[in-house]
Amino acid sequence: MSFPSKPLDGCLVLDFSQYLSGPSAALRLADLGARVIKIERPDGGDDCRKLYLSDCTIEGESTLFHAINRDKESFCADLKDAAQRQNIHALIRKADVIISNFRPGVMDRLELNYDSVKAINPRIVYGEITGYGKEGPWKNRPGQDLLLQALSGITWLSGSANDGPVAMGVPVADIFTGALLVQGILAALFARELSGEGAYVEISMLEAMLDFQFEPLTILLHDPRQKIERAKVNGAHTLVAGAYGFYRTSDGYIALSMGQIKDLARLLDCPALLPYTNPSMAYSERDAIKAILADHLPTQPTAYWLSKLEPEDIWCAEVLNWDQLLDHQGFIQLDMLQSLPMQKGTEIITSRCPIRIDDERLWGSKPAPKLGQNQAAIQNEINNNGAYNEREQNA
Repeated sequence: MSFPSKPLDGCLVLDFSQYLSGPSAALRLADLGARVIKIERPDGGDDCRKLYLSDCTIEGESTLFHAINRDKESFCADLKDAAQRQNIHALIRKADVIISNFRPGVMDRLELNYDSVKAINPRIVYGEITGYGKEGPWKNRPGQDLLLQALSGITWLSGSANDGPVAMGVPVADIFTGALLVQGILAALFARELSGEGAYVEISMLEAMLDFQFEPLTILLHDPRQKIERAKVNGAHTLVAGAYGFYRTSDGYIALSMGQIKDLARLLDCPALLPYTNPSMAYSERDAIKAILADHLPTQPTAYWLSKLEPEDIWCAEVLNWDQLLDHQGFIQLDMLQSLPMQKGTEIITSRCPIRIDDERLWGSKPAPKLGQNQAAIQNEINNNGAYNEREQNA
């Protein structure tokens, strides 16, 4: 028996999902060694292939699609066609994991819901993402990231008090939901090794976003009189007192994290802070403290302030833009980028899996597949009742 080089080597994942949340979960399983077959519609495939969020495309398809579907295979099937579903059933019999993220009822109508799949393969771990759960007034709404941010309350935690609702600049609902689904799938796979039975793992994007805000929600639920409010100026974390936030300097910005006001008054040579050095005032007078710092810090460049604060172990950092980050030795040392060759001779440069195991980075090996790229090879496996699972091949 040969030993796997990654933890999920030999695990077969069928990825029925589209856009971001489900595919991001399948991507992480692929990073960990699973074989991921992306099941797509013959007429266009995953809609994310044409989701052009910018003018940047790679070989005619969305850069976003390439970033989130690398290291997968593509197999096309019309799931409404009973004959083509037989091919899918053949794959299900050998699969370990299924991932879907359609609106409630879609997989039921296709006879590919958990109960139907479990009847084919009792060991399957079935991971499903919905927008808002399967019950309630929102169940049929589109599970789109911005809409989830809007409904979940999180837009009132970023920015400053007078900014109105502020959306996060990345699809946090999609990515966090996908990460939580991976946790559930891995737990179910572990349990299956003990019980021999699969499981149904379900998460809604709304529940994920509520979990993401467990700090303010817990406070609010214990004391309804508490006001979870953003600072009037230089807002950052709604629950953190004192100077916490980003501040303009004469040549950029500086981030101030945890630090006693009395220490900042001395190290920054800012006597205007002296009336606020009593720790009990750090939250009640947060706006006044921030306003003083916002006026004072533009008098010197970022490097000057860092030279005063860092030697005294005051938590602070320069605020980098993308160009500064990519050129910084701290980023270069992480070795976070990987280059994967495309079919037409170009390359896609993207991030690697951030997980390391036994000091080894987990690198990808191939770019996102063209629609139906692996059709013939997978169909041949189906026709010949081939082994889809490397664990079976190596046993």
